[in-house]
Amino acid sequence: MSEKPLHRSTSGPPPHPLRGQGGQEFDEPAPVKRRKRRKRGFFRRLIGWIIKSILLFLVVSVLWVLLYRFVNPPVTFTQLGDVIGGNGARRDWMAIENIDRDMVRAVIAGEDSKFCEHDGFDRAAIEQAMRRNAQGGSVIRGGSTISQQTAKNAFLWQGGGYFRKGLEAWFTLLIENLWDKRRIMEVYLNVAETGIGTYGANAGAQRYFGHDASSLSTTEAARIAAIFPLPKRRVAIAPTGFTRRYGNMINARMGVVRRDRLDACVYAGAPARPAADRPEPRPAQRPLPQTRPVAPQPARPLPGEEFEKPVEAPAPAPAPVVVAAPPPTDANGL
Repeated sequence: MSEKPLHRSTSGPPPHPLRGQGGQEFDEPAPVKRRKRRKRGFFRRLIGWIIKSILLFLVVSVLWVLLYRFVNPPVTFTQLGDVIGGNGARRDWMAIENIDRDMVRAVIAGEDSKFCEHDGFDRAAIEQAMRRNAQGGSVIRGGSTISQQTAKNAFLWQGGGYFRKGLEAWFTLLIENLWDKRRIMEVYLNVAETGIGTYGANAGAQRYFGHDASSLSTTEAARIAAIFPLPKRRVAIAPTGFTRRYGNMINARMGVVRRDRLDACVYAGAPARPAADRPEPRPAQRPLPQTRPVAPQPARPLPGEEFEKPVEAPAPAPAPVVVAAPPPTDANGL
């Protein structure tokens, strides 16, 4: 029996290659699943970008800190803010071996008495500051160490916030492991703000006392250290109120720092110049040749200088003039 050939209809579209008999279709990936795969790919790329950014930040921060171990910071974010704000940035870098040792003792006495003991974080001071914050009162002295302040001043910006605090902790960890205590103190004393538009102990000494920081009295060093926490609100010339009391307290604590050698880590392995050894006076300069006299120009005041001038006491009132009464006379005029 011969089989009849199958005839296919020539009308209509050709059969789909994935279609079966009776119009049934094989399973195809749904468009929704494709969108899910695309979303998964985007999130994977996003996570990859975040990981790469973190790794890049870690590498750059380590190289940055290593560079500042040998190179003095050319500028800081705080200084740029003062320049943009019109206050300028007056600074004069001075090596740590030329800075008077009393200046180092003053900042240790006022800011961080455990500077040579801790690894960058004074946990007891941090806990004490947290307890004061929990009580809702104003915090007079926070828990930041000199190392933390150096990390903030050299690499970051001013202000609070958990993000900046986290960066500050990271840079503090780096400088404590990549620098020594001597370098930390040197950078701190040269980048810390000592007035409106003034940075460093040397520039502060020139501004307030008319000479550099190589020869400071204990009172001068204590007054400069007293304005470090609030340099835009405190002055070192004729201080009053809390600034005066705080400076006197620092001056008294400097004796403890000297006695217990709390600054020994700054001068470990390096010849330390005693505080009593003052630099020799500079030789007198030869007189300049006679020139045409020039009218003196008024000196341009520094930003914030109007707050540094001591308040003049009012002149005493003149004593009243008492006119003596004439002696009494009798009826005869005697």
